[in-house]
Amino acid sequence: MYARRVPKLWNQTIEAHRREVREAILDTTAALVGEHGLRQVTMSQIAERTGIGRATLYKYFTDVEAILVAWHTRHVTAHLEHLAEARDQAKTPAERLEAVLTACAHIAYEVAHQHHATELTALLHRDEHVAHARQQLHELIRDVLADAAEDGQIRNDYPPDELATYCRNALNAAGTLASEAAIGRLVTLTLTALRPGQMDPR
Repeated sequence: MYARRVPKLWNQTIEAHRREVREAILDTTAALVGEHGLRQVTMSQIAERTGIGRATLYKYFTDVEAILVAWHTRHVTAHLEHLAEARDQAKTPAERLEAVLTACAHIAYEVAHQHHATELTALLHRDEHVAHARQQLHELIRDVLADAAEDGQIRNDYPPDELATYCRNALNAAGTLASEAAIGRLVTLTLTALRPGQMDPR
């Protein structure tokens, strides 16, 4: 009976080890990019810093760009999970909207202040996984806007899709701001523009 259980436990242990190695590779690569710049990092450096052989590294990833794509995917997934958590912790449609927009602004600030953010953006934002993540973000914002509009908390003279696009573009400006207070003012300004009775620019 015991002998039959060993392979399952062994497989679980191997899988857990592979996940740990993969996560270590991602973290190490991100750290090296921060230290040396995007174009200066090599697979040899990553293998040495991670503490694995190059042959082992190539079993996980084909090149540095593939590692960065995986790192970015993990990063984006964490952002989306954070936004969903902010939404789910709020009670009313208005509170959910404010929580999501505030979280979006802080994420925009964080991304803009990452080391070599411009280089990473140029490299990674052409990938399909980024387009999919951007669509997920858009849909999350759109849905909280639709709920707030149905509750009478924001204007309903624009489709939620258009308002979601407006919010995303407006809150991206948080990346250029220098303080928590300024980010808070940006969120307040964005929310004010969404309220019923605001001037229609058309």
